[in-house]
Amino acid sequence: MQQVAIAVLLTTFNRRDKTIACLKSLKGQVTTVPVAIDIYVTDDASADGTPEAIKVIYPEANVFIGSGSLFWAGGMRKSWGEAVKGNYDYYFLLNDDTILTSNVLEVLLSYYKNKATGIVVGSTAEDGKLSYGGRVITSKLNFKKEMVFSNTEFLNCDLGNANIMLVPKGVVDKIGILSDKYTHGIADYDYTLTAVEAGINVMVAPGILGTCSDDHGNNWKSANTTLKERIKYLKSPKGLAYNEYLYLIKKHLPQHYPVAFVKLWAKTLFPFLWDRFKN
Repeated sequence: MQQVAIAVLLTTFNRRDKTIACLKSLKGQVTTVPVAIDIYVTDDASADGTPEAIKVIYPEANVFIGSGSLFWAGGMRKSWGEAVKGNYDYYFLLNDDTILTSNVLEVLLSYYKNKATGIVVGSTAEDGKLSYGGRVITSKLNFKKEMVFSNTEFLNCDLGNANIMLVPKGVVDKIGILSDKYTHGIADYDYTLTAVEAGINVMVAPGILGTCSDDHGNNWKSANTTLKERIKYLKSPKGLAYNEYLYLIKKHLPQHYPVAFVKLWAKTLFPFLWDRFKN
């Protein structure tokens, strides 16, 4: 049986214990096909000893040190950009706060047994509730979306979170890696939308394949904050990422652009509406 070569891609910043727990769960994978794993990690100048701790778990890991301002998308691009210099069948995008079940790679790889092609996303949960995975767009005009999940079958989706995501070499050859238009968290949405628009399947694998906390919270600053703070959040890569989000919408969902523009500013100028109705 031919060995499958997989490059595992992570980016880390000052959460050593979570990163190590994630890597230990990766080390515990059980597969029926022979798998060769290489680790590519970009640590964005952590001060908590994360790179050294990674080397204890995976001495052979390829660890790159960032500038301290790469954020998630920048760090993942660095890891992926280094990995594509090698010869891999698959690229496994993994968030370092995700704890994998022992059969993740087995389930993800099973999709390709009958020569299927495309990206496969894994669902995560916290306290029995779905946290990350795949979503379908139910309204392009309002960018409404809902999670899709099955315990038994692979399902198509439009948007995939890269907490658990397997990308074959053929997909990378066709659409490349994460776009450099994004700093932080919406690069995975752009990537999966780009794949779908290129005729590439994006699938959600069956079952819960890991645990991960949805730590995003509210996507607005409350009326208790100053306007200056709210505008800063509007423009922040870890906030509403104003320019990047509008770029995403203009690229993939242009019919939603006017609504998106108004909502971003309404959240910033009139947050009491969200405080009242969303809470």
